[in-house]
Amino acid sequence: MANESIIAREKFNWPVTILLLLGLFTVLFPLYMTVIIAFKQPSEMTNDVISLLSFPESWSLENFREAMRVTDFWRSLFNSFLITAVTMVCAIVIHSLMGYAVARNMNTSKFYRFSYFYVVSGMFVPFAILMMPLVKQTAQLHIDNMFGVIVLYVVFYMPMNVLLYAGYLKNIPIALEEAAHVDGASTWVTYWKIIFPLMWPMHATVAVLTALGTWNDVMTPLVIMSGSGVNTLPLAQLNFQTQFGTNYNLAFASYLLALLPMLIFYLVAQKQIINGVINGAVK
Repeated sequence: MANESIIAREKFNWPVTILLLLGLFTVLFPLYMTVIIAFKQPSEMTNDVISLLSFPESWSLENFREAMRVTDFWRSLFNSFLITAVTMVCAIVIHSLMGYAVARNMNTSKFYRFSYFYVVSGMFVPFAILMMPLVKQTAQLHIDNMFGVIVLYVVFYMPMNVLLYAGYLKNIPIALEEAAHVDGASTWVTYWKIIFPLMWPMHATVAVLTALGTWNDVMTPLVIMSGSGVNTLPLAQLNFQTQFGTNYNLAFASYLLALLPMLIFYLVAQKQIINGVINGAVK
């Protein structure tokens, strides 16, 4: 019995458990504060910590209604959804094709190997360096609009997505393609009929990572579409910040509204995302 109790204690890893609890707290506490403040009235926002952490006096949806009015919610939601959806589809199609070409040829061709490292190196270029040249170029090309923003997003997420696709494709046996070629299938048919369906876990991973980054980004639409009158949800939420302060009640209510679509999307694709990340990181 004594040996069993010692083994049980050894299996229970206290340092890891404490770290997990701290991580859970750092996630849940900001979410709790967001929900509480979103339902409170401005008169309840005091400097008293206990009052700030307490539940609102009355649970009302007035902040959500006002936030939707101030941000022109449905129009801003449509703009964000359109940009995110088109970017996500283009990323899956274009980046998977590039990842496939690179993964199948980088070991035999210096050109593809160089192309792979060149594209992946884009992850180390900060947006601040590219911001002003991109503003000038998009204005000169007359794509300082939603189309230009979509093009930039597809380029921005190319390094990470190509890296993920190339890593995932190493787990798909090349014998499948060789068998298809023996049966007379072209490379194009082989890719769309055999390889593309096999990459659904990675498609889901790329879709969520790209969608999250696009949906939450404020800087790119701000500098590219400035003055066009077209707002995404993050841009519209800047209305809550003025030179005199920030209306936290309306802002947090708006943040919760903007959080729901991506949260639902992630929960639906969660299983595929985990499989894609694990399989793509094996080699």
